[in-house]
Amino acid sequence: MGFGSDSSGGAAVEQDSFGKNLFPLKTNLRFEVPEGISKPLLKWYDRNRRILPWRENPAPYGVWVSEIMLQQTRVEAVKPYYERFMERLPDIRHLAAAPEEELLKLWEGLGYYNRVRNLQKAAVQIMEKYGGNMPGSYEQLKDLTGIGSYTAAAIASIAFGEKRAAVDGNVLRVTARLCMDGRLIDDTKVKASVEEELTRVMPSDRPGDFNQAMMELGACVCLPNGAPHCGECPLSGLCKAHIQGCELEYPKRAPKRERTLEEKTVLIIRDENRAALCKRPGRGLLAGMYEFPSLEGFCSEEEVVAYLKENGIRTLRIQALEEAKHIFTHKEWHMRGFLVRVDELAPREPSEITGKWVFVEPQERRERYPIPSAFSAYTKYLDHEAPENDFKKGSSLK
Repeated sequence: MGFGSDSSGGAAVEQDSFGKNLFPLKTNLRFEVPEGISKPLLKWYDRNRRILPWRENPAPYGVWVSEIMLQQTRVEAVKPYYERFMERLPDIRHLAAAPEEELLKLWEGLGYYNRVRNLQKAAVQIMEKYGGNMPGSYEQLKDLTGIGSYTAAAIASIAFGEKRAAVDGNVLRVTARLCMDGRLIDDTKVKASVEEELTRVMPSDRPGDFNQAMMELGACVCLPNGAPHCGECPLSGLCKAHIQGCELEYPKRAPKRERTLEEKTVLIIRDENRAALCKRPGRGLLAGMYEFPSLEGFCSEEEVVAYLKENGIRTLRIQALEEAKHIFTHKEWHMRGFLVRVDELAPREPSEITGKWVFVEPQERRERYPIPSAFSAYTKYLDHEAPENDFKKGSSLK
C-alpha cells in the first residue's frame, strides 16, 4: 500500500500497489462557518436570553467588569459579586483608587485573584491615558493589562458595536461541533481562525448580540461533559456533528497536564475573642491574600501541639476537623484541619513564624481580611463569637 495525491491537488487518496485509488483520506479542509447561522441564532437569542444585570445596561465599564468576573466562573455565581462590586466601585476612577485589600475582599470567593489586580492596573492606565474614559476600539482595549483578544472583542462589540468575534471556550465548543472541526481547541492558531470566521459571518448591525448569543448557546444548550440539548438548538439543522450523531466527539483537546498534589495541615488558632491569620507572599498563588497558619504534610495532634509550643503558644484544647480538598488549575491541595484553643494568641517573645501573624476578631475578619475560597471548609470556625461552642470532642491539655 502507498499514499499519493491526485493530479488536481485535491484531497489525498490511498492507492494499492497498482496505483488504483481505493478511498479518499480525510484531511483538514479549510475551516468555514456556515453563512446562514446569524438569523436563526439571533431569533433564538431574542426569545431565550437570560436577564443579566450587565446586559440590561451594557455600559463599557460594566461590560468589562462582568467579562473579567465571568472568566472561569459561572454566571449565577457572578451576579451577586457583580452587583456588590459595582455598588462599591461604580466607575473607573473609584476602581483605580481602591485599596488592594478592599479589592481582594470584594473578589473573595471568586478565585483567580490576579484578575482583579489586573483590572485595577488597567483602570490606572485608562485614567492616565484616556482621562478615565474607556477606549472604544478592539486594538486599544487589547493594549490594557489583563485584556486579551476575547475580552477586548466582547467589550468592543457589546459596548461599542464593533464587528469583532469574541471567542471563549463555549464558542469554540459550538463551532467545533457545528463544523466537525477536528483541530485542537487549545491551539491559539485554531482560536484565531475561529475568530476570523465568526467575524466574517456576524451581522454588522448586531455584533454584540451575535457574540452573546454564541456564548449563551454554548452555556445553556451546546453543553460540555454530557448530552447537549440539540432539540433546543437553533443551529441543529446546520450542525455537522449533530447530523452525523457524533456531538460528544467534539471538541478535541490536548491531553491535560497532571496536577501536582500538596498536603497541608491547617490550623484555626483561637483565644477567647480572636483568631490568627497570616498574609501570603505578594507574588504567586493567592498572592496577598490571608490564610490560616499551616504546616506542610499531614500532622498529628501531638505534632501540632509541639509546633505551637516551640513558637511560644500554649495549647488549651485541640480538636481534629474535617479534611478538605481544593483544586487549582495545575495544583491540588489536600488539607487536614485542627481547631486549637489557646491561652493567649500573641506570645511574649514572637518567633520568626508568629511574628508574621495578625490577630483578628470575627466581624473584623469579615469586613477587612480576604480569605480565599480554598479554605472555605475552615472559615466557619472563625465566625463564632464564642469558640468554646466549636469544641465537641477536642482534647483538653490544661
